[in-house]
Amino acid sequence: MALNIVLHEPLIPANTGNVARTCAATRTKLHLIEPLGFSTDDRYLKRAGLDYWHAVDITYYQSFADFAAKHSDGRFFFIETSGNKYHSEVKYRDGDFFVFGKETTGIPQDILSQYPEQIIRIPMGDATRSLNLSNTAAIVLYEALRQIGYPGMK
Repeated sequence: MALNIVLHEPLIPANTGNVARTCAATRTKLHLIEPLGFSTDDRYLKRAGLDYWHAVDITYYQSFADFAAKHSDGRFFFIETSGNKYHSEVKYRDGDFFVFGKETTGIPQDILSQYPEQIIRIPMGDATRSLNLSNTAAIVLYEALRQIGYPGMK
């Protein structure tokens, strides 16, 4: 098993590339829900992922419904600034899915309303509206990896 990062309709290629690099370094699966705001041939996407694309397990989905149907037995956590608990208050398990929304608008409300108890957030001050997507993914992922003992990592 492995942890899973899910990007719902990402817009910025460099963010996705950075997340992909983090996934390669941690043996985390990457799930991309379309439409993407860029081409997977985008030079910024490839540059941000550097030479690690061969080490990333990526699956593409046509919609959130498509993704959810294929992982109906999965445990999803949605990372939003409106989350009702901190990312560090959850007890994670191998196989969990961390869902991140579009950089400009986040995860659509119709999706969030289906999972009200699984919306989490990273604590921060009020100087900014949110953290960068790739930084947020790394923070949440490494907390989960810490809790499950950094499997397969040295």
